[in-house]
Amino acid sequence: MIEVKLLPLATDIGQYQFAVIAAQHQGKWVFVKHRERDTWEIPGGHIEKGETADDAASRELIEETGAIKFSIKPICDYFVNTGNKSGTSRLYMALIDEIGPLPVSEIERVEYFDSLPEKLTHSEIQPILFNEILKSVSKG
Repeated sequence: MIEVKLLPLATDIGQYQFAVIAAQHQGKWVFVKHRERDTWEIPGGHIEKGETADDAASRELIEETGAIKFSIKPICDYFVNTGNKSGTSRLYMALIDEIGPLPVSEIERVEYFDSLPEKLTHSEIQPILFNEILKSVSKG
């Protein structure tokens, strides 16, 4: 069983594992499909050694969606324990004003949804993160 804990934003947590970016474009939620999977996921990816979580979030958003003009902000940190490995990552919210062509990468395509799609890559983690984003959006 996978354990997911939402945490307040930390100022010094050490190295984060992932930056995950829930994004909206023209009022729709942006999800991506990896070339090797038949499921949807919130854009995001590994934080490279020496890279800040904020830098990784912007880089991943551009690489995975083709975002050109956007605003992005951290929402919370979260801890995941899969039983085999565990670590802390950061969740972001982005509003995309302009999207260009999808860069050549592991992402096959980008789609826009009104809500969380059914077939998710990380089905035990992403709904929890998405619900936290919805709470954040409703607060303004």
